[in-house]
Amino acid sequence: MQQEVKIIGRGTWLDRVADEVITREKKLGRSLTLIRVESGIAASGTPHIGNVGDAIRSYGVKMALESAGYRSELIAFSDDFDGLRRVPAGYPEWLKDYLAHPVAKIPDPFGCHASYGEHAGALLRESLDMLGIRYTFVSGAEAYKKGLLNEQIKKILENSQLIGKKIREMVGQTKYERVLPYTPVCKNCGRIYTTHSYSYDAKTATVSYSCERTELGRGFEEGCGYKGTARVTDGEGKLAWKSEFAARWAALDIRFEAIGKEIADSVRVNDWICENVLNFPPPLHVRYELFQDKTGRKISKSTGNLVTPQEWLNCASPESLRLLMFKRIVGARNISLDDVPTYMDEFDDLEDYYFSGKRDENTLKDARLRGLYEYSSLLSPPKMKREHVPYRLLAQLASLVPDGRVEDYVVKRLISYGMIQGTSEDLLKRIRWAFNWAKREGATAEKPREFTESVANSLAEFAERVVDCRSGEEVQGLAFEVIKKNGLKPTEFFPAIYSILVGSEKGPRLGPYVLDFGGKQVAERIREASGASLR
Repeated sequence: MQQEVKIIGRGTWLDRVADEVITREKKLGRSLTLIRVESGIAASGTPHIGNVGDAIRSYGVKMALESAGYRSELIAFSDDFDGLRRVPAGYPEWLKDYLAHPVAKIPDPFGCHASYGEHAGALLRESLDMLGIRYTFVSGAEAYKKGLLNEQIKKILENSQLIGKKIREMVGQTKYERVLPYTPVCKNCGRIYTTHSYSYDAKTATVSYSCERTELGRGFEEGCGYKGTARVTDGEGKLAWKSEFAARWAALDIRFEAIGKEIADSVRVNDWICENVLNFPPPLHVRYELFQDKTGRKISKSTGNLVTPQEWLNCASPESLRLLMFKRIVGARNISLDDVPTYMDEFDDLEDYYFSGKRDENTLKDARLRGLYEYSSLLSPPKMKREHVPYRLLAQLASLVPDGRVEDYVVKRLISYGMIQGTSEDLLKRIRWAFNWAKREGATAEKPREFTESVANSLAEFAERVVDCRSGEEVQGLAFEVIKKNGLKPTEFFPAIYSILVGSEKGPRLGPYVLDFGGKQVAERIREASGASLR
């Protein structure tokens, strides 16, 4: 007898995390009237997919909490009072003059916002809006100016010696045994990372500091030598990362925040400060790995190897990017725009399954697939399945368009292939996305595929002889001839050739398709994509 399996919510990791948050909050005895989750918004350069991923994942947990019957809110906290550590790739060199300055006080290099920080934050907020993510925005610079963190700053500075000792014990860093975890903006030069606070007067809420040489990124930034004082309630300074998270969690009543691997040590310290200094139980965390480029390097603003949300959404649907984030939380992933077709087709497969009426005998898998589709659809799936055409086929057809009427050309070809009966706004959007993807800069060839010997032989012979075919009937006849010659079934040959030509196991009528693209081009495509299998 099969043991009954308990499925939490919709069966995804989002539901498991939401359940952990709820269970923990009940044990803590805290109010569940509103459960806030948080995401930091980077404001130091061009936002990339990793940056927006923080907010998307946290929003997914918010949806899961609401699905479980609780009211939730996503706080998007902009780190726009952080200092500029390096000039990102593609930004003007004159920004070197503003290294260590708060990004909220640096001019916008592009002239469209009040500051560098506001420009960077606006780009990320724009992408969140495009993705349908609803959030409450909090500017770090405004939070300090308005005194949102004042009580937490005072408690942290009053306990700075204890905190410095604990940081050394936890992560081996001795810096905060010498300096306070608070950096004022230098009144003389305007920089923030070069100021070191050495004493705190609790009566006047004032720190004494000096502006001196400081390690910044891979080098050093010279201080101006100024010595002065700053009142911490004036909003002209900020907490160090190893205490700021704790302050804002307590001030904003945050119950969950996902964390990246690179800040795990800072989060451990902040958790301790939150619990033991601010008397606020820290939020529940889940840890995720960083996105990497195809060479395995971390995507970064400074190296310029990033993929921006805007670039992705210029080529693909919001659902595909949400799926990328919701699919799983663990493990590092290599990501580039080359992956767009994979996630577009994978979302289509989820939609096909969702509306098929089928149920996988593995109830956990069934729930997860359906839940993943619903969350990627922001819990508002369409009423019926949409018409799906393999993304790579759309990209190939769009790349052949002889004039500007991309949609008309592609639709006519799809109708001639017998793949669609008519058109729809959804299909037209997909054609435009696919055209943008096909025409993007830096497009790379796919990795060679591997096939069984008999399938490889049939593909090799088809590629060699198809260049001489003059009609669709000849192409079809050739296909069945090589299938029979190599002892294959049509269900072995056609999925293989379609996987090469259109990135899917199903595709258009082969004859008309080959005539449109040309036998020579199809043959080259088969050889390139199959690599060593055909040699």
